[in-house]
Amino acid sequence: MRIAILSRNFLVTGGGAERYSIHIAECIAEKHDVHVFAQTIEHHHPKITYHRISARLYRPRWINQLLFNAISWWMTKNGFDVVIAHENTWHGNVHVVHVLPVKYSLFSFKHRLKYLKNFIKVATSPRLISYLLLEYFRFTPNRRKKFVTTSNALQQAMIAAYPKTKDKMLVIKPGVEVDLVTENFNRFSTKNKSRIILGLPVNGICLLFVGNDFRKKGLPALMEALAKLPHQFFLAIAGNPVQKQSMLTIAESLGITQRCYFLGSVKNLDIAYCAADCLVHPTLQDSYAMVVLEAFAHHLPVVVSSASYCGISEDLSSHHEALIIEDPKNPQQICELVAEIFNDETLRLRLIRNGKDFAARHSWASAGEAYETVMKSLVISSKE
Repeated sequence: MRIAILSRNFLVTGGGAERYSIHIAECIAEKHDVHVFAQTIEHHHPKITYHRISARLYRPRWINQLLFNAISWWMTKNGFDVVIAHENTWHGNVHVVHVLPVKYSLFSFKHRLKYLKNFIKVATSPRLISYLLLEYFRFTPNRRKKFVTTSNALQQAMIAAYPKTKDKMLVIKPGVEVDLVTENFNRFSTKNKSRIILGLPVNGICLLFVGNDFRKKGLPALMEALAKLPHQFFLAIAGNPVQKQSMLTIAESLGITQRCYFLGSVKNLDIAYCAADCLVHPTLQDSYAMVVLEAFAHHLPVVVSSASYCGISEDLSSHHEALIIEDPKNPQQICELVAEIFNDETLRLRLIRNGKDFAARHSWASAGEAYETVMKSLVISSKE
């Protein structure tokens, strides 16, 4: 099959949605002719053909979205068996949903005053009107459309906002490179080397934070928790440094500036995982959280927000695969859970073992096979 994939930012240093789209494209490219249409491309795969969509107007973002949609529609309207859209666009056959629908975020409140306030907000905002209109056309079902979400919680939100999508909706969760789990490597032999490369202290306990939106992923609360932990704990922060200055201000006020290391956007996160002793992910909103799965694969214990905030946690048991943060805004709770891991060797080893087993059950190959089934069903339906 000839497949088109739409993703404005096709780069490994992007967020979970961008990396998800890359892995799925790589899986599909093993069997099919894959063409990627994107504005930013920082990726190379010998079996993928890349098409850069130039748009001179990157701001405001909603106009950029409309331009990307129009150009990609024109470029893919003929010659492709299936179009997979990771964007909020009116065209495409497989619509992959990575974030809460705008309609759900604005109008899922039962409180009438809040509902009215958001209604007025939408009525006076061309940006919100355009996003809602795009969603309306995107999520209007037909026999040549399927909808994919990356977690069960996100699926339920989608159905609540757009009930007619229910019968055409399925969940395809992220995976991880299986060879990271099965490979017989001694992680500790590479830890010092990884830390030196990243400019981290060789000695001490390294907590790892991975996320591009520092505030949404809970970094301020984690920094407050770090201030409560003993001085041998330090924090490595991997992600887009746009909010770095405001985080440095917080670190300075807490007296932990010398214990926080901003790594910037790391192209190969493997080295960051190898340098760390624990992943802490106190996210306030995550449809799944691929970083947790990747940390499991690298034999790291994990502290992560509950299912109310993070999609992957609906599949985890507290003190079995990970330690669960009930309130990610509570620094004391984060501090206590991190301390528990390093005060209890039996617990730490159990989390590492069970996390590794969890990762082994979630491969990108399985996710790719699920997309293969979806694409074949769409091609068959188009011929009927």
